[in-house]
Amino acid sequence: MRLLLVEDDLDLANGLVNMLTKSNYATDVVHTGKKALSVCTSINYSLIILDLGLPDMDGIELLRNLRSRKITTPILILTARDDLKDRIRGLDAGGDDYLSKPFEFGELEARIRALLRRSSSRNELQQFGKIEYDPISRIVTVDGQDLSLTAREVAVLEVLLKRPGRVVSKQQIIESLYTWEHDVNPAAIEVFISRLRKKFDEAGAGVGIRVLRGLGYRLEVISHE
Repeated sequence: MRLLLVEDDLDLANGLVNMLTKSNYATDVVHTGKKALSVCTSINYSLIILDLGLPDMDGIELLRNLRSRKITTPILILTARDDLKDRIRGLDAGGDDYLSKPFEFGELEARIRALLRRSSSRNELQQFGKIEYDPISRIVTVDGQDLSLTAREVAVLEVLLKRPGRVVSKQQIIESLYTWEHDVNPAAIEVFISRLRKKFDEAGAGVGIRVLRGLGYRLEVISHE
């Protein structure tokens, strides 16, 4: 899952990105409201973490602007403003949850999971062939048995499951797995795909990944007829 952090405190932003990365969230960070508006119109994030005290515009104004543009991404407000009136204004402007600074990272992570769980049907249990995937716990099972996948392999499968039976380009996978700060070798995606195909086969998942040269990859149910 790819998150966006809108935070002008560089030290806090860097610390949060490092911790979120350890929790397997690819997290982009911007420091102004204008930059947040720009990236949100071009990238489909799973969740936005928003500080209200931005240097170029008030976070409430940014919230209203995002919602007016029909951006429905869950937004977690992260701010030093802990007055009840500020909380009400933030939630009324389109925020989905509110966390006051200072905070414990464990609570932030729990609120992220809760928002992702509530956000939409795409976060419900997903099934394809004999594979079942829980996007909140990020656990993959085959016929009820856990399938051991790395974080990157799970992330690739997640992208493919969002478009079952349809072609997913290598660039779409890269954009879902990595932030813009990463220098990504496209060959790494081929490695992840190869590992997934092998693990599906060994587990008898009844699912394959077709490689379409020059186009991308497609998740398919394997027929034995």
